[in-house]
Amino acid sequence: MTMSVAAKARELGLQIEDPLVIADPDSHAWDETADLVVVGLGGAGVAAALEAVERGVSVIAVDRYEGGGSTAANGGVFYAGGGTVIQKEAGEEDTPEEMYKYLKIEAGDVVSDATLRKFVAESVPTIDWILEHGGKLQGSVWKEKASYPPLDKFLYHPDNTLVSSYRKRAKPAARGHRAFVRNGKKAWGLGAAIYDPLRDSALKQGLVFHRHSEARQLAVDSTGRVVGVKILSIPKDSADARKFSQYIARADKFLAMLPPALPFAAITIGIGNHYLKKAMAIEAHGRETRWIRAREGVLLSTGGFIMNPKMVEEHAPDYAKGMPNGTLGDQGAGIYLGKSVGGQTALMGKISAWRFINPPKAWANAIVVNRRGERFIDETVYGATLGEHIGDHQGGVAYVVYDAAARKAAFKQAMDPVLVPFQRDVTLLNLIFNYQKAPTVEALAQKLGFDAATLKATIDTYNRAARGGVDDPFEKDPADMKPLEQGPFYAMDISVASKFLPLPVISFGGLRIEEESGLVLNREGKPIPGLYAAGRTAVGIASQTYVSGLSYADCVYSGRRAARHVAKANL
Repeated sequence: MTMSVAAKARELGLQIEDPLVIADPDSHAWDETADLVVVGLGGAGVAAALEAVERGVSVIAVDRYEGGGSTAANGGVFYAGGGTVIQKEAGEEDTPEEMYKYLKIEAGDVVSDATLRKFVAESVPTIDWILEHGGKLQGSVWKEKASYPPLDKFLYHPDNTLVSSYRKRAKPAARGHRAFVRNGKKAWGLGAAIYDPLRDSALKQGLVFHRHSEARQLAVDSTGRVVGVKILSIPKDSADARKFSQYIARADKFLAMLPPALPFAAITIGIGNHYLKKAMAIEAHGRETRWIRAREGVLLSTGGFIMNPKMVEEHAPDYAKGMPNGTLGDQGAGIYLGKSVGGQTALMGKISAWRFINPPKAWANAIVVNRRGERFIDETVYGATLGEHIGDHQGGVAYVVYDAAARKAAFKQAMDPVLVPFQRDVTLLNLIFNYQKAPTVEALAQKLGFDAATLKATIDTYNRAARGGVDDPFEKDPADMKPLEQGPFYAMDISVASKFLPLPVISFGGLRIEEESGLVLNREGKPIPGLYAAGRTAVGIASQTYVSGLSYADCVYSGRRAARHVAKANL
């Protein structure tokens, strides 16, 4: 007997119910009604809500937590180009065609060319739209390769555009529009500087928002059209609501971005789960059931599933030891709500893993090798590209191999005042604790379990290329190469399960959608009437290869797309 979607969801820790079939929606006892019901008010949800209310569509949004999700909690990078007003302010030259050429390399065939071109064409007006609604962006530009720019720079290259092999195919441009926070001292939580103004603008224009409200069940009519959703809500402005907010904030602090492999992880996870259990206890006894009717559609935008260990283990076990990069809402609930009415999923095993090794530049100037002691990539690539190759193609195992000169340079670079504190701290931690050392290449190979001849040949070939004697097989720019010749030699573990260099991971699979409308496709590939998905709940432009800010941009693009389709249906 086949397990129902709801039963499978419960097995994965999700309280999703099979859909309620209502023969006559007009006869059902609805508590509220709107044209569009948004489930999950993060980046995609708020973009949809604002776009919809601007077009005269009535919108009710629900979120199990406070809203914002990973969008508000992230580093505030929004990927945009083609000549945005911020790029022009910085004197950065870019065109839609060059942006398309670059993104085509990264996105591949994950979406159609028509969708990718439309995304690019909307990039400039999207930035204008964000600014019009009070989003904070600024044009101080950082032109060098970096995983994250100095805290006083707000436009940078968050991708592979400056990497030699990419530069030959598309003209580089700084497209990472980082949220502007005056005198900012941290590199996370900045997404709120874009998210909050969009949310506030939507609320001013009529959005009805129910916090602390969990969507449990979809309602469909006799034709299979989605017509509403059941939610469980903690009463607004109650003591329970205030306590719930406090507990969730503390749980998120201890559980988000935590690498399971770290020695102290069990203690920290225990503290986080303590507060999470307190919050869930409030949910267990203090919620009321409400039904919301959606005259035109329900949008699922609850994020991905990276914070659900059972789902990660099921769909992407090779990344289960990575550091989940998300917030508590990234449980996969929206994906399973979509599946409950026949929604099709795709790329569920697609995880983006961020292995940044620059800064310090000395590591990127050295070599990265696999478990056989062979190079497999240009070490200057963007961190998600390196992480993808390590996790998807090298069995999750890799090392940076460098020499004494590189080690000395790395220590010096770690103290550069332009570095963001977390970059400095991670660099020093791994220079001090995460290495194996040997006087010769052959001795290092023995410590690592490599064939000594293979590692020596790898380094000899690299050194010849670094000196200009031969072309590098991975097209690495000679300016980014330093010969490895001064013993002792070192190897730093950068594998998925590295204890001192956690690997941030995020899920990019989800519901398959019709790209013109954002409607969820059923198992036969046909749109499910009345059901939309956006952001990380759906497959999108960022689902093939991630670069910083592309997920945020895809959330806004896909959310607005769904809202526009609803608005047309509402005419």
